[in-house]
Amino acid sequence: MTTHVKQSPEAAAPAAPAPGWVLRAAEPIDVEAMVELRAIVMRPDLERLGRFDEHRVRQRLRDAFSPRHTSIVVADGAFAGCVSLRPAEGGQWLEHFYLDPALQGRGLGSAVLRELLGRTDAEGSVVRLNVLQGSAARRLYERHGFSVESEDPVDVFMVRRPG
Repeated sequence: MTTHVKQSPEAAAPAAPAPGWVLRAAEPIDVEAMVELRAIVMRPDLERLGRFDEHRVRQRLRDAFSPRHTSIVVADGAFAGCVSLRPAEGGQWLEHFYLDPALQGRGLGSAVLRELLGRTDAEGSVVRLNVLQGSAARRLYERHGFSVESEDPVDVFMVRRPG
């Protein structure tokens, strides 16, 4: 069944440009803000896949959190998101890339990704990631040179060679 939603004139207006932003090293105190952002960002896709669990969505990030490999996205002076890039067999693994939904669609994700991929390209590193089936994030990754390596009913595993 297809649902059509009529957009208000405000919703049809172009998105504001990406705010000024920086990446800073994550600190242990950042984990709870990251956990809550992950729950908000992933909820729609996890619910669509029948896999949303209030506790698990948060605990998985807590269990995997590595401040050493994680950066916090600060936009206009405030916490706006996070991303991890950690060493993995045969390259690096990009994970926990979440942005405040109010900032999505404004070029911030692309800007952060360009910076990270510039670093991995300079190192000659292959980058891998996984994204949930049906997630809009897949288009972002494809625009930045990622291609599907494999998939299963829940995840799409993607790879990007140094460019």
